[in-house]
Amino acid sequence: MLQAPTAIPAFSDNYIWAIHDGAHCVVVDPGDPAPVEAWLAREGLTLSALLITHHHPDHVGGVSALCRDRDIPVYGPARETIPEMDHPLRDGDRVRLATPDLELEVIDVPGHTLGHIAFHAPEQGWLFCGDTLFAGGCGRLFEGTPEQMHHSLTRLAGLPEQTLVFCAHEYTLANLSFAATVSPEDAAVAERLARVRELRDQNTITLPSTVGEEKRTNPFLRAAEPALRQACERHFGERPDTPVAGFAALRRWKDSA
Repeated sequence: MLQAPTAIPAFSDNYIWAIHDGAHCVVVDPGDPAPVEAWLAREGLTLSALLITHHHPDHVGGVSALCRDRDIPVYGPARETIPEMDHPLRDGDRVRLATPDLELEVIDVPGHTLGHIAFHAPEQGWLFCGDTLFAGGCGRLFEGTPEQMHHSLTRLAGLPEQTLVFCAHEYTLANLSFAATVSPEDAAVAERLARVRELRDQNTITLPSTVGEEKRTNPFLRAAEPALRQACERHFGERPDTPVAGFAALRRWKDSA
């Protein structure tokens, strides 16, 4: 029986997501092989596939080592160079895994990188979005444009609100602290920030979130709202005239915060 995804901590703030059925396991974005191998051994699971969202080293650094003594498929973005990748994926493709039994839709989400993809499991209501959408935030624009990232986030925001968001970093506290700076009188943001502070005080993971929660409290999904555009005007002295301009202003503000 398919289990809820498990977070395997890596580096200082990465999460490598593992999905298993009690016997076989698929892993998302293994930047470091050591914690994955240790977790597989502890749980008694067989690694059956790797899913990669984008090419950054903290997401692909463990791929070759994990494949070294295993004959397993590596699924990743067709527009990026991924170690060992033998199943390049494009927008609209479907990944059908037998062990564990899981079907995934591929969504192109460029912005953080140009070829970034997300994996959506519609039956389970799971989204593995790498560094595109974060809890309370979004990824930096290392390669893409504000237009691309805004479009990518809009696509993810269009998924069912109960969809669970499994992003790749523990950035939630910093992201919501920024959201509270942008929207200091927003009760939903304040309430979520208080919950997240309590979890982090206990060294507890803050993920997954949901698409609905992100739509209510993540400023980068709310760039079209008048209150957010007014906040950008107060900060920069100029009011963004489009949702994309509002998003770009918020991203610029966060980058310098």
